[in-house]
Amino acid sequence: MLAGGEHDLVVLDEINVVLHYDYLSSSAVLDGLKARAPRTSVILTGRDAKAEIADYADLVSEMREVKHPFASGIKAQRGLDF
Repeated sequence: MLAGGEHDLVVLDEINVVLHYDYLSSSAVLDGLKARAPRTSVILTGRDAKAEIADYADLVSEMREVKHPFASGIKAQRGLDF
C-alpha cells in the first residue's frame, strides 16, 4: 500500500503501540516509509513513538488527557469505545 502509489493517504493506526511492545521493528517501519510512493502520505498514531520514528517524521504531535469518563466510573461502551 505504501509503495504502490494507488493511495494518497495511509493511516497506520496505533502502530506506535505495536512498536513499543516490539511486535514490529522500527527499522521495518522506517524501510516502508522510505520506500513509499511520492504521492503517498502516511500518518502513524499511538502513544510513545520511538525516537527514530519521531526523528524521521515531518510532524510530531502529542496529546494529553485532560478529562476521561473512565475516571468517573463510566466504562467503555460497545460501538463507541470498542
